[in-house]
Amino acid sequence: MTLELIVFIGAILFGIFLYWRESHGNGLYRFFNKIINSKELQMKPEDKTGFVFQQTFVLRLVFIGFLFLIGIVITRFLIPIDLATISIFASMIFGTLAGTYLANFIFKSGEVIEEKSDSIEDIVSDTIEKGKDFIEDLKTKETTETKEIDKIDKNSEPQEKSARERLKDKGLL
Repeated sequence: MTLELIVFIGAILFGIFLYWRESHGNGLYRFFNKIINSKELQMKPEDKTGFVFQQTFVLRLVFIGFLFLIGIVITRFLIPIDLATISIFASMIFGTLAGTYLANFIFKSGEVIEEKSDSIEDIVSDTIEKGKDFIEDLKTKETTETKEIDKIDKNSEPQEKSARERLKDKGLL
């Protein structure tokens, strides 16, 4: 179990490296494309598609499975020890697939953050300015309200006598 976990984490890192490498150049994929396809079917010069870069899930699975199958066959012939079991093989494939999708997520989120960083900065500064204006409005409203209350207190008429006092004045109580 420990060996499988180590292989799985290594495969995730390998998948990230593989995706990153193919995002910068796809020479090996272009080479196989020129060998396999006719002139009309070959990929365009501006196409950046690779074995795992900009591929669908099924094609990634096929290419990664084929890569590890070749690696396991070579390992079997070179090293007579039975290291390449099915569980390690599955861990390598799944880990590499997970690593390619993780790298895709990281690269896409980095591009979005770079693209939106100016607009986010503008939004934050606008929000701060609106907050300052709101606080100033609250301060001016508080001062005007206190002034109005003071005016009302000063302008209020003296209290009239209560009903009991009026009755006493008339001598009825």
